[in-house]
Amino acid sequence: MGTIIVFTEHTQNDFKRGTYELLTAAKKSEHAIKVIAVGPGADSLAPKLGAWGVSEAIVCTDDNLKNYNPELYTNLIGGVLEAEKPQFVLASSSMLARDLFPRVAQKIKAGIASDCTELSFSGGNALVRRPMYAGKCTAQVEFSNCETKIILARPNQLPVIAAESNAGTGVNIKSITLPPMDLKTRIKEVVAGASEKLDLTEANIIVAGGRGMKGPEHFKLLEELASTLGATVGASRAVVDAGWVSHSMQVGQTGKTVAPTLYIACAISGAIQHLAGMSGSKVIVAINTDADAPIFRKATYGIVGDAFEVLPALTAEFKALIQ
Repeated sequence: MGTIIVFTEHTQNDFKRGTYELLTAAKKSEHAIKVIAVGPGADSLAPKLGAWGVSEAIVCTDDNLKNYNPELYTNLIGGVLEAEKPQFVLASSSMLARDLFPRVAQKIKAGIASDCTELSFSGGNALVRRPMYAGKCTAQVEFSNCETKIILARPNQLPVIAAESNAGTGVNIKSITLPPMDLKTRIKEVVAGASEKLDLTEANIIVAGGRGMKGPEHFKLLEELASTLGATVGASRAVVDAGWVSHSMQVGQTGKTVAPTLYIACAISGAIQHLAGMSGSKVIVAINTDADAPIFRKATYGIVGDAFEVLPALTAEFKALIQ
């Protein structure tokens, strides 16, 4: 049987949840599992993946990899895959991976399927499905005429099975150096946002607001509920276009695709572009004054009411439960 290589992403001294989702899926296959971990600190994190069935970690800790540079990453990852010749490459469908892996696929002539929501292995084959036409249907993906198949899976869609107790054992660390190359661009600095909340794509609970919130000053109602639940605040495209909040908070086809355990949609009508970005949520709670709003067709639970009345009541109830 062939090899699966998982491209890992890490932050704040741990791998992102998407990495563990991919390792869980890979562990159920009959393939050998390796990972690629890059950037400062990757060498100290990699050994813990022994509990997930990883036999080898290919690590590059060069400081130049601290910030994503398409040229550097494509040259490095492409070179590793050309040498290793894995049957499958798995990565989360993050902003970084969606930019990186089409470049890598072209470099090594691999097949690629992005934004996949279902992934399993049967024998030597991968069973992959991805949404199409803004989530109106799903398509089963088949690869042909390529030695290596790259699969980008949407975060928070695949289950994570707890690691075994022998964490940190059995991983061979293979350190590599960054190949020399003449760069066209250099990333000198990345200025992070001031928010301490989780990125939308990593959040387990999201409280999102739409145009029905009537103004940016009313988003404090969403922030109060989010603070109580340990959630992240999101928004619809109309809100972002109006300049109420930053684009980093936008959920939808032209924003971020999310799949939290709980998605609370407040005063969001449910345009198809927005639904495409959050329909993978496990539980959807919709709050809207219009009982015929499209969001209710996707909602697990619906509250027909004024968000300005419902949100303070929900916040108070959750605070009472937590206390």
